[in-house]
Amino acid sequence: MEHVDKRVAESLTRFYIVALLVVAFLTLGGLYLIRKTIMSLNYDGRIVNVAGRQRMLSQRLTKLAVLKIEGVAHSDRADFDSLLNVWKTSHEQLASRRLPIEKNVTIWKSSVLDEMFVNLTPVFNEIYQGFEIIGKEDTDSEAKQNALKLILNNEPVFLSKMDEIVFQFDKESYARLQNLEKIEWILDIMTIVVLLAEGLLIFRPVVNTTRRAIRMLRDSEQALLRSNNELEKSNAELIKAQKEIIRIEEEKYELQLAEDRIRSASLIEGQEEERKRFARELHDGIGQMLTGLKLHAEKLGQNRFSEEKQQQRFEQLVKLIQETIQTTRRISYNLMPSVLEDFGLKAALNLLCEQTRESSGIKFIFEGNEENAGLSQAIKIGLYRIAQEAINNAVKHASPDEITVRLKQEKYHVTLEVHDDGKGFVIDDLKSRQVSFLENNGIENIRTRTELMNGELKIESRLDGGTRLEINIDI
Repeated sequence: MEHVDKRVAESLTRFYIVALLVVAFLTLGGLYLIRKTIMSLNYDGRIVNVAGRQRMLSQRLTKLAVLKIEGVAHSDRADFDSLLNVWKTSHEQLASRRLPIEKNVTIWKSSVLDEMFVNLTPVFNEIYQGFEIIGKEDTDSEAKQNALKLILNNEPVFLSKMDEIVFQFDKESYARLQNLEKIEWILDIMTIVVLLAEGLLIFRPVVNTTRRAIRMLRDSEQALLRSNNELEKSNAELIKAQKEIIRIEEEKYELQLAEDRIRSASLIEGQEEERKRFARELHDGIGQMLTGLKLHAEKLGQNRFSEEKQQQRFEQLVKLIQETIQTTRRISYNLMPSVLEDFGLKAALNLLCEQTRESSGIKFIFEGNEENAGLSQAIKIGLYRIAQEAINNAVKHASPDEITVRLKQEKYHVTLEVHDDGKGFVIDDLKSRQVSFLENNGIENIRTRTELMNGELKIESRLDGGTRLEINIDI
């Protein structure tokens, strides 16, 4: 038994060494994170570079403005409008404290810098307005001369304030670096103290106590072994039963998913069939009857009425019949567009954009290649319905100025993208039901149709930043 005590003590010793190594590893990991944070301060240098570049761009724009007004030939091939746009964009990014760097966006907090940019903005706006006037070709020379004077008067103030901003950026970056170095030293000292305390106050007492406990438990070891054997048998049977229950539950879940998918597919297929039938009834039944009614009315209108009021009422009746025919055709087309079956998905989406543009007044951009993908009729209808739902959601809820629809068809892949520049929403709100029920329900319909086509759905949106919906399907 003494051999057992020694073996257990050695085992605990190894365990404690491992624990110490884990603590050391975690400590080094913390130090590594601090080092990584320090490296992130390199972004501050990029910010300072952008701020310094603003000074260069303002001087370069001023030079180009003078040369442009004076008509002096020069070798600077830079586009004036492009430089002006870069200058304005960089200023807005710095003022809003969100500067894109490679694939990341650097964000910083500084009330001092915010106040500096607030003071700089009026000067920047006056210079920018002057540049805009000079950049317009249809502006008279006197207005351009006045704009140039305004720029030259404000440029020294702008350069002086930008110098102060650059120095403030550098000052804050250096202060953060010093704070991080202090934190690193504190963590190093605390780690060493903790390791020493564990070794002196925990390791030896734990080993001695464990030895005494093992001696007290050696008499009950055999009884525990027998009990463990019985428990092992019971546990084996219990584990077997649990695995069987898990297997049954998994099969039940898979069957339920398959049943839900079949039910959804059947429901959507039934809806499409009902839409097709109803569209046919509208077009061939009511549509033909209305057309016949219009022909009879036009034939009746060949005879002039005795009173002018009766003639006006008759003309209003013919106009109302024509509007009813157009409405019936539009409803029939929305239920099942014939162009989708006759000319393909590209033509149907293009016509959908045109019709929505005419009815809503929103600008539409449609981009689509020629159809060379072997799309089934079900996939064509599914993609058309998804585009229809996405466009309706954007028109009703996003208040956009422009909607872009892109259709890219390849041999084994098709991509549909609908992008608007509307007010957008927070993606997480879809789960918390903070968006409207109709909008959430429309997205669920899109998600269901995408899953039934074994496709992939991507939704990107942010407040006041528009919404982008992308569907990818492998054929």
